[in-house]
Order: sequence, then structure tokens, then C-alpha cells
Amino acid sequence: MKIINLISALIILFLLPLTAQEENKTIEKRKYFTSPLSNEKAPVIDGEINDDAWNKVEWSTDFTQRDPEEGIPPTEKTQFKIIYDEKFMYIAVECLDSEPDKINKRLSRRDGFEGDWFIVSIDSYHDLTTAFCFNVTAAGVKGDEVLTANGNQSDSNWNPIWFTKSKINNNGWSAELKIPFSQLRFSSVEDQIWGLQVSRKIFRKNERTNWQHISKSDAGWVSNFGELHGLKNIKPKRQVELQPYVVGSIETYEKENNNPYKDGLDTKISTGIDGKIGITNDITLDFTINPDFGQVEADPAAITLDAFQIFFNEQRPFFIENKNIFDYGVSRSEAGNTFWNDNLFYSRRIGGSPSYYPGLNENEYAKQPSNTTILGAAKISGQTKNGWSIGVLETMTSKEFAKIDLDGEERKELVEPLTNYFVGRAKKDFNNRNSNIGGIFTATNRKIEGNLDFLHKSAYTGGLDFEHRWKERAWYVKGNTVISHVNGSKDAILNTQYSIGHLFHRVDADYLSIDTTKTSLTGLGGHVKIGKVGNGNFMFESGIAWRTPELELNDLGFQRTADDIRHFTWAGYAFRNPFSIFNRMQFNYNHWMVYDFGGNLNSVSWNLNMNTQFKNNWSMGTGCNINPYQFSNSELRGGPRYRFMPGGNTWFWGNSDHTKNFRFGWNVSYGGTQNKEERSLYTYAYILYQPINALNISINSNYNIVNKKLQYVSENNMDNDARYIMGSINQKTVGISLRLNYTINPNLSIQYYGQPFIARGQYSDFKHITDPTARSFNDKFEGFSTSQVRLEDNIYSIDENKDGQNDYSFSNPDFAFVQFRSNLVMRWEYIPGSELFFVWSQGGTGFGDPNERLGTSFNDQIINRKLQNIFLIKATYRFIK
Repeated sequence: MKIINLISALIILFLLPLTAQEENKTIEKRKYFTSPLSNEKAPVIDGEINDDAWNKVEWSTDFTQRDPEEGIPPTEKTQFKIIYDEKFMYIAVECLDSEPDKINKRLSRRDGFEGDWFIVSIDSYHDLTTAFCFNVTAAGVKGDEVLTANGNQSDSNWNPIWFTKSKINNNGWSAELKIPFSQLRFSSVEDQIWGLQVSRKIFRKNERTNWQHISKSDAGWVSNFGELHGLKNIKPKRQVELQPYVVGSIETYEKENNNPYKDGLDTKISTGIDGKIGITNDITLDFTINPDFGQVEADPAAITLDAFQIFFNEQRPFFIENKNIFDYGVSRSEAGNTFWNDNLFYSRRIGGSPSYYPGLNENEYAKQPSNTTILGAAKISGQTKNGWSIGVLETMTSKEFAKIDLDGEERKELVEPLTNYFVGRAKKDFNNRNSNIGGIFTATNRKIEGNLDFLHKSAYTGGLDFEHRWKERAWYVKGNTVISHVNGSKDAILNTQYSIGHLFHRVDADYLSIDTTKTSLTGLGGHVKIGKVGNGNFMFESGIAWRTPELELNDLGFQRTADDIRHFTWAGYAFRNPFSIFNRMQFNYNHWMVYDFGGNLNSVSWNLNMNTQFKNNWSMGTGCNINPYQFSNSELRGGPRYRFMPGGNTWFWGNSDHTKNFRFGWNVSYGGTQNKEERSLYTYAYILYQPINALNISINSNYNIVNKKLQYVSENNMDNDARYIMGSINQKTVGISLRLNYTINPNLSIQYYGQPFIARGQYSDFKHITDPTARSFNDKFEGFSTSQVRLEDNIYSIDENKDGQNDYSFSNPDFAFVQFRSNLVMRWEYIPGSELFFVWSQGGTGFGDPNERLGTSFNDQIINRKLQNIFLIKATYRFIK
């Protein structure tokens, strides 16, 4: 009841601002009138803009500045023209500049958005939410992306076939674009009206101007575009693209004596095909057969001590493109701290590492697949003229076997079952695109065989989401619901109940219990929130999110924890135009309250932060978190709730002028709790240097220190009573990332990435918890004297009752994890859409001596060992109809 009263009061509190009167405003939309080519020869795409065809239309100019000071005339003039024929749209842009020698001509790979550039954004659906964007830099690098959700989401992995050329001249720079209509999506009406925006960035001035002025305080981006008129009798084109590939790889590594699977050399040749077929002009089928992602950069190194899984971003092209259509965040908020990454669809589940590793007997060796093979995948996605967004994904992964050898005799053991994954997503816009409602359904079905009955046989999730906006889209209310249902053997469901995200066996949770007879679990979740993001300087969002104890999304989604109810509020005030020495400034306030379904208040937290950009283009920010009341249901891994001492942290970050060839930045955070239960220091710094337009060098480093007096170690038993063992830990983590990007020309580039990573943890002062919810730090535990603790053969033995006998033991928790990963990729787009990759990947992982210095561990485990090397060549060819 207390929870319900609290939530009701908060909702009423934040509904009150709705009664305030706001000034309604109408945005005047500009119009550009294009003209078709008749007998004129189509322009040659050379960047010169001197073809007779351009005389068909007039220049459009009168851009308006958005940054740094919105609403004023730009410092340099920009103008453009648009013409078309049956198959192509042609665009000419002139970016005049009074100081052409200062135009920034930085080179990069496609989608780099470096230096001076312009973007032409086209809402060809004219649905006021979706736009296809074409970017050209002064150096001739092209970029492209799809904007969805009225510009709030972008997909830069969309790589259509189009043509462009830019040219520097005495008056500035110019460019011409040739865009096939087959790469756009539009209706079949005779007289088309499209949304249109043209934006320019003058890099050295940090100035951005727009053809259609859109205020920084306006809610929405695509919905405020100007209009393109005059497109008549153009026919939608169905897209058909096939891209076969061939890959050859050689892998070298340190030879392992007597291991038949580690002879020091592996070779492999594989082929596959990717395809894209336009089912209709609005809906596209993408498919891949035996996909290869060898050119994809490896995940960054990470380590965690809280037993929860680590989230890694998707980097595989097939799953990235159009990912926004399949996105279904469970409980995102502007306030944060609401499990932002949790999603009903987490594509990294597909093709991941096998679920089982076989136990080996003496003299046995195993060859374990590093990833599950994706036999094939297909997705249907698109958006229709009448407001439907549709996405369907179907994927099949193969059985995987580990090969096990004993004295020359080989056997196979199943480590991953044949699995089918399905995702269906739909959303419908209505009410002049101010409202939408949608749904999602996912299914995971495994063919469980042999010893894999610890996995769910099937897992289904579903959800409904909605959004409504008003007051020129500045105000909104949105939310969703989620349901999950998993099926499996009694062991599989028992594992889920015991898992870190559920912990049904918590000893003080009388509303939870382990049921050994269950063969399924069904859970619910969702969130609802109300907010304001435009039409003024003040912004806010407030809402509530919930997850019942049985919610389980991790078969095809990502979920950190269940059994959670939390209220969140964010409020911000922004100064968007320059004043004094500042270009802009924003202040933010956040607070959170967290309960579980047993009615326990687990957390109360506040946050204050601010950020600013100065007129010299430097930016800085600072903030603090205050945590006066913090409990954890998972700290003791199934034991009772655990109270943390009140604490907090503060941080300060900054970046130098990003328009300079040499720039740097930093972030420092320091935190702690009462009684010094925990002290932490996190530092991050980067340096970026661009000595020439073609070369970009960056170094990122982080050095973190965590000292905790109570870090979970183990659960033991004495006289039928649980003993939750904790110790003091000194943990240090060092990571350095080096990136080098050398762009020979817009179609040929070389990239290098290397990251050494070292993490070390040293434990001491072991103790067992006696009162986990005590307010006083010293009342929480009973420590062990040196005479009660003995370390032998890396095992700690505890004589708790001091009778000279060992009462229980646990493994030495000290660790030293060392890793190095690097990737060198040469990419050549030898014709539009067809690529050749040369890849060299190198890496190694080791476990050092925790008592040694960090540098010594890295030297022993990486420098003085033979690393794994993979040399790969991948060639693709894109057929287009």
C-alpha cells in the first residue's frame, strides 16, 4: 500500500504542470520546387556544377544558423539545386567560403562525418518520422544513415549505392550527388511531396546551418523538415541486390605438446552470400547464408565481480542494419539507472559461444567451437506510407560439437543444440504521427538432446508499447508492457530460479521460494512515463518501471535483474544560446527510489550534474551522486538483504576544442562510503592527433582503483548455518586503446586497433557476515584472526571456533587477468558496394601472479608468449538490379 500511495502522489505531482499555459507556435515550412529533365543531358557527377541541366531550376539559399547561435544568418552562404529524371535524383550544393584555404578537408572512411560537410535529408515517405540522409564532406567522403523516431534514432549502417564528387574552388567548395530512386522508399502517387532538409557544417567555426530552420527547443527533427515539391510520375523501384563473398584465413598460435588440436596452425576457406530484395517498395527482405564477420572488431576487455553478465554492443553488419525497427527497450528513461541496455531482442545471443564446455579427464584434449554457426538468417523490414513499421527476423543456428581426444581416439560431445530464433515487431503511427502503438513477439526454440537439458527448451516474450505527444510534440506520455514465458526441464527451470538475476532462494525473502517441480516460469514487466522535451528551456521526465520476480528475457533478450520496482525523475534546464563565455549550458537533477516485490525499499538516490560548452569550443561537466540508503538483494548471492553504508561519488570531465588537430579530454570520478567501506577512483583520458588530413591517431586510457572492506568471496556452511565470507579487496585495472586510421582516399583505408588490458585483485582480512542489515559498519561481521586463516595449495582454510580443526575452506580469490587484442584492417571499395578486406588480428589472454606488479604480469603473459594470429582475406561483389 505504501508503494501505491507513493506512486500515486508522484504521478499527481508531475501531472500538475499540464495545467500550465504554454504559447502555441506554428513552424513555417519552406518549400523547394524541383523540375524533371526532359531533353537535357543528365549532369556529369564531377563536383563542377557546370552542366546545362542545372539551369532547369533556381538556387535555394537563405540558410539559418543553428549552432552556435540559433536564428541568425550564417557567416557563409550555402545554396543548392535539385533535378531528377526517371531513375535518379541529382543534387548540387555550393558551400561558399570567404577563406577557402581554411576549409577542413579531413579524410575518413565512409560515415566518418569529419571536417566540413553538408547533409541532404529526405523524408520520402513524408511520414514526418523517417528520413534518408546523404552526407558529403569537402574531401569527397560520403556518408549515409536512416533517421527514425523523428530523428531520435539513427542507423549509419545503411549503405545504399549512390554517387558523389566534391571540388574545392576559389569561392569555397561544391559537390554533386546522384541518388538512384531504387535506394529510396516512397509511394506510387503521381504528384509527390517529400520532406527536405539541407544542413551544413563549417568545422573550424563549429557552425551548423539549416535550410529549414528548426529551433533547438523544438521537439522533433524530421517532423519539422521543409517540403520538396515537383516530383511527378516517378515510379517506385524494387531493390534487388546479391553480395556473395569468399573468405580465406590462416590462424597461428602457440603449439601445445601432445594436444592434437593445437598444432600451431589452422586454415579455413568459406563462402556465403548476403542479399537484399525489395518485396514491395516499402518492405525489404534481407538474408544471409553462412555469414562471416571476420572483419568485425573484437569486443573490448572487461571484468566484473558482481556475477552479472556484461553487455557488449552488436558490431555484425547484418544485425546492425535496421536494428531500430527491432528495438524494444524494457525500461529506458532520461534519468538513467533503469537498466538502459535491457531489451527483448539482444542479437548477440545469436551465434554466441556454445553453452556447454565438456569436462575432461586426465590426458584428454578438447577442441571447442568459439562461436555457434549461423546457418542462415533472414529479416523483413520496412515502413509503409500509412504509418506501419514492420520487422520480422528468422535465424537458425546449428548443432555444435566439441571434439575430445584421448590417446588418438576421438569422440564428440554436444555443446550447443540446434536453435531457431524468431523476432516479430510492428508499430503503427496515427493521429498525424503524434501517437503510435506497437507490439513485439520473440521466440527461442531449442532441440534439447543429451546433456543439454540445463538449457530452456523454449522461451517466448511479448510486449505492447505506446506513445502519445501533444503541444507541438513537446509533451509526451509513453510506456510498455512485457511478458515472458520459459519452458524446460526441472533442472533448467531450477537453474533459472537460482541464477543471479532471480535468487528465489534468498533466505529472508518470504514472498519467494524454490519450486523444484516447476517446468516453466512466467513474468511481467514494463514502464510508464510522462515528460516534456521541447518548447522552452525546462525539460523533465518522471515515471515508474517494474519487473516481477519470474521475468526472464535472456534467451533472446538482455536482462540484468528481476524483482524490481523503481520510480525515476529527471528535470533539466538548458541555456541553448550563447551568453557570456558560454555557447550553451545545461543543469540536470535526477532521483530514484527502488523497491522489490516484497515491499522492501532497497534504494534512495539523488543526482545533480551540469555540462557546458565554452565559446572557445572547450566543454566541461561535473556532478555528484548521493546514496543515503542502499540495500542489495544479490550481494550475498542468495543470502539475506545486505545494507551498504551511505555514500556517493563525484566526477569532473572535460574536452578541449574538437576543431583542432590536437585535442584531448579526461574524466575523473571519486567515490566512497561511510567508515571507508568502499573507496573508488576511476580515471579516463584520451589524446587525438590529426597530423595530416588522411591520418588520425588516438590513445584512450583508463586507470581504476577500488578498495572495499567487504567484497563477497564465498558461501560456506558450519553446523548447518550459512557462512557468507567476505574480504577486503584492492583492485586495480589498467586499459589502453590505440587507434590509427589512415585514409588513402574515400574508398581505400587502413585501420588499426590495439588494446592491452590488465586487472588485478588482492584479497585480505577475511570475515563472515553476522548482521547484513546492521546500520553500523562494525556490527555487520566478525573478522578472523591470522591464526584462524591458513593458505595452502591456493586454498584458504578457516578455523572459526579456534579448536585447531578446519571448519570450512574456499579457493584463493586473488586474480590477475591479462589480455591483448588488436585488429589491422585494410578496406578497399573497389567498385560501389563491393569490397575487399585484408585483416590481421592478434591477441592473447593469460592469468598472472596477483602478487606481481601489473607490468610484470603483462610482460609474462603477453610479451613473452606467442600470441594468436589470424590472417584473413575477404572479397565481396555486389550485384544490383
